[in-house]
Amino acid sequence: MITTADQREIDNFTALSDHWWDEKGPMAPLHAFTPIRIDYILRAISRFFPIQTKMLKNRNVSLGGLKILDIGCGGGLLAEPMARLGASVTGIDVTDAAISAAKAHAKTMKLSINYQTITAEELAASGAVFDVIYASEVIEHVVDRPIFIKAIAKMLAPNGLVVITTINRSLPALIFAKFALEYIVQLVPAGTHDPQKFVKPNELRTEFIHAGILLDDMTGFAPRLGGGFRLTNSLAVNYAASGGFR
Repeated sequence: MITTADQREIDNFTALSDHWWDEKGPMAPLHAFTPIRIDYILRAISRFFPIQTKMLKNRNVSLGGLKILDIGCGGGLLAEPMARLGASVTGIDVTDAAISAAKAHAKTMKLSINYQTITAEELAASGAVFDVIYASEVIEHVVDRPIFIKAIAKMLAPNGLVVITTINRSLPALIFAKFALEYIVQLVPAGTHDPQKFVKPNELRTEFIHAGILLDDMTGFAPRLGGGFRLTNSLAVNYAASGGFR
């Protein structure tokens, strides 16, 4: 089977797998990024699922009844919060060491999450279908985006939601998301990102349209002065996109 997995990327993340839940280690940027990613995913879910919309407005969020797929789940930083909110969560990753770390942490937290070491293409071939599929900080690491997107479309329920968070292929992103993070402040290991794989918002939208999915919302992420991130209209560096079948 054709795969979008990149062995070099697998090797990079395998080396980091012992640190997934170390908030002060090499995964610190992802931990800082997690709250805003969860916020965006929940906002997107509220657009597609009315019951969840009502609960979100009442600040009593429940994702009970929703089947969610976390592609490139790593150690489970997003999968665990979704499971705590009542969703039936499947987390997949091509890095076996990451899945082992995710399983161990979920067991410690007494959470039931279906973790698998498998590619999106392989899971799609099994006939699995999900209400919500998200790939957060993943699509910029795959070998072939159209194949990856086709697999997502195959697994998405007719009224389902797709959420993508990624990095723009722009000069600001090259400066801040690549060189600054990897070589100046050294918050992530050198070589974590390949700027050639960064994707412009219009490219991402076009590629999903070819798979029949319209990403009708795009929102930027920007760092806060006091730490963490906030939503912004600028898509210059980090951004999120969401939508469903046209």
